[in-house]
Amino acid sequence: MIQGTGSNVGKSLLVAALCRIALRRGIRVAPFKPQNMSNNAAVCPGGEIGRAQALQARAADLEPRVDFNPVLLKPETDREAQVIVHGKVADSMNAADYMASRGARLDAVMQSFDRLAREFELIVVEGAGSPAEINLREGDIANMGFARRAGVPVCIVGDIDKGGVIASLAGTRAVLPPEDAAMIRGFLINKFRGDAKLFEAGVTAIESRTGWPCFGVVPWLACAAALPAEDAVEIEGGRRDPGAKLRIAAPMLSRLANFDDADPLRMDPRVEFHWTPPGRPLPRDADAIVLFGTKSTLGDLAFLREQGWDHDIIAHARAGGRVLGLCGGYQMLGTEIADPHGVDGPPGKAAGLALLETRTGMEAGKTVRPASGKCALTGAPVSGYEIHVGESGGPDAARPMFDLAGQAEGARSADGLIEGSYLHGVFANDRFREAWLQRAGIGDGAGAALDYPAAVENALDELAEAVESALDIEAMLALADPPTALRGAPG
Repeated sequence: MIQGTGSNVGKSLLVAALCRIALRRGIRVAPFKPQNMSNNAAVCPGGEIGRAQALQARAADLEPRVDFNPVLLKPETDREAQVIVHGKVADSMNAADYMASRGARLDAVMQSFDRLAREFELIVVEGAGSPAEINLREGDIANMGFARRAGVPVCIVGDIDKGGVIASLAGTRAVLPPEDAAMIRGFLINKFRGDAKLFEAGVTAIESRTGWPCFGVVPWLACAAALPAEDAVEIEGGRRDPGAKLRIAAPMLSRLANFDDADPLRMDPRVEFHWTPPGRPLPRDADAIVLFGTKSTLGDLAFLREQGWDHDIIAHARAGGRVLGLCGGYQMLGTEIADPHGVDGPPGKAAGLALLETRTGMEAGKTVRPASGKCALTGAPVSGYEIHVGESGGPDAARPMFDLAGQAEGARSADGLIEGSYLHGVFANDRFREAWLQRAGIGDGAGAALDYPAAVENALDELAEAVESALDIEAMLALADPPTALRGAPG
């Protein structure tokens, strides 16, 4: 099990790397995260899981399964979250009620883990947050509560790029109860910049203060930028790139969801993709604005207006700019959003941005399904997934974006510059993305189009090779039980 001294220390990508390393050694391997908190979700048979676990499954050459992430928390407000168990919505709860009852979810977690343990030789488990948050230890199912119940040895990760990594690891050892500390069999340092030999004295200091051996020091890896972040958007620059042919801007909503929809745009060297954080205007020289999904459409529509982004988007559209809304972003582009029963947050109704002649009504029941078909404009094949509450319709829906198995989906304005769709993952389709970029003005001769699936596979391979070079993989594999199975032996 990979745990960390804090959030965003690189646990998700390290698990993906270890899965790819094991796969290349001929080991039947699967990822597992007992509890995840993220609005970045993926659809799989049976429901939804954290997007990071879908990437880890890809690293292991597996299709995503609900058992890879049995409990998923999707924040709806600062104090409430939707609780997904085995892929399905189980409840919406405030933080206090969930914390008081979460221990009861451990049985569901163990059901998934036991199913995987009967099928695979190796399971690489990802923790959540940090086991040093001892105020959250009672009822824990994400870190030591799971590790001790399942008898899984732990490697703990410190992020040196954050600073204070010696104190983080030594402090974790100091605050852990002895029974929890005994589960940790070693540590590793992640995101090291420069010559790792310069940190040898630091490694010795940590080993002497914790009693844990070091499995290695992983360097800062540029290839990680080609893979989805763990749970949060990373802000990248914002300065004009003279080599880019097209500038795309996206507001960073407060409940931004499925933001990995932006990855193929962000990775294309011909595109300058700019996340705009709160408190800053959308860039006036953007060629296109994309509104991505949100876990709370009405809440984030109000947030968007608080930032003044509604004026920026409307001005961009009036000047002949292109605007695309995906999922919750699509809903915001319409004339009205009505949620009388509070199925997507507190009950309410609000006027949308009125850039599309569509209206959204929130309805009980959640649409979670894979989808495939073709672009209604070009006929390019598309595949992706839907994960939303609410349905949208109106005059502009008579000009759909997609034909999905004979069903019209999405909407376009009469001039074709404003578009909306519920289809996530659409930009991962190379032919569709290239045609959309051409319409947005990227132009011919702008450089080679991105092969997105190949780029992800190459990044996973590069990640695995770098991690394998940096760590004592043999020592880490030897921790698991039984060690003979981990080396590909029968049984």
